[in-house]
Amino acid sequence: MRKTFKYRLFPAKAQATSLQKQLDCCCWVYNKTLEVRRGAWQNGQESLSRYDTHKLLPAWKQEEEWLNEGHAQAMQDAQRRVDLAFRAFFRRVKAGQKPGYPRFKGIDRYDSFMYPQQKGNWRFLDDGRLHLSKVGDVKIKVHRPIEGGARTLTIRRDTVGNWYACFSCIVEPKPLPHTDQVAGVDVGLTYFATLSSGEQIDNPRFFKRDQTTLAKAQRRLSKDAKSTSGCREHKRVVQHIHQRIANRRYDFAHQTSRRLINQYQLLAFEKLDIRDMQDGNWRSMNRSIGDAAWRQFTQCCSSKAEEASRTVVFVDPRNTSKMCSGCGEIVPKSLSDRVHVCPQCGLEIDRDHNAALNILALGLQSLGASPRSSPL
Repeated sequence: MRKTFKYRLFPAKAQATSLQKQLDCCCWVYNKTLEVRRGAWQNGQESLSRYDTHKLLPAWKQEEEWLNEGHAQAMQDAQRRVDLAFRAFFRRVKAGQKPGYPRFKGIDRYDSFMYPQQKGNWRFLDDGRLHLSKVGDVKIKVHRPIEGGARTLTIRRDTVGNWYACFSCIVEPKPLPHTDQVAGVDVGLTYFATLSSGEQIDNPRFFKRDQTTLAKAQRRLSKDAKSTSGCREHKRVVQHIHQRIANRRYDFAHQTSRRLINQYQLLAFEKLDIRDMQDGNWRSMNRSIGDAAWRQFTQCCSSKAEEASRTVVFVDPRNTSKMCSGCGEIVPKSLSDRVHVCPQCGLEIDRDHNAALNILALGLQSLGASPRSSPL
């Protein structure tokens, strides 16, 4: 399986400038490639491939001499990203989805470049530094050893200007001992998640915790004239608050998913269309839905399950809250109804617990197993 190892870089001032130049070159090549491919189709109905655009790169470097400061393979990877964007666009068109034509990238929105192979591009030095082609020997914090062979290296810059090295490696799975415990997981807002075992995980509400501090910083930013030193300083404060919220949410998702994967052999989730939920009847709860980050949590569970040889399944969410987990009767209820009371069999249970039991039953059914008896 493929796994990414992420490490913090501490470049000197000149090295940070060189890293930024690599981003600038790749961003320019990305936008130029998109312009050429779009123009070729509009003018002559000609579809250019990624390799056709690779042939144009030497001429661009002659016209724009500053592009010679960029790494050639990294700029070719920028052209590969354009090709992937077009492939995704055509795939969505064929599927009847909202296509989303590839867009040009602003310099502040292009935040990574990639060395597609190690030979001659990067190597670890004995003094705790990482040698990067076109950049130099950059200090790196290797807080854990790299497993497997590194295939590619992506250099990434976050919103506050920190730099990271992300090594994509091929590693062997590390199976955990087999267990008979299985669980259905119903994610929500009152509680972050409710398990079929009856366990309820509190919703940390990271954004709400820092909402007052963020609003105060944003008010200060709104009073500054653009492109002034005060504007840049207050903008950085806002970015730091957003990053702190995101880091806390990310850590919570990883810690919680690790605990569940270690405990359960099978986890069943609803296959939620979160974007549709935010655009539909749940629009009044957009901020709370985004803050909960359900997709991030389920992705963490899926990746950890793959490495641990555990199973994560996604089931159709239709009627999981309305169906009685005891007899299968459909019991209509509104969002304000927090207790499931079945008029058919008399089962009275927490609404989310009832949904988690139904999710587990559907997950086991999708794998061809018979639903377990409910732990009531």
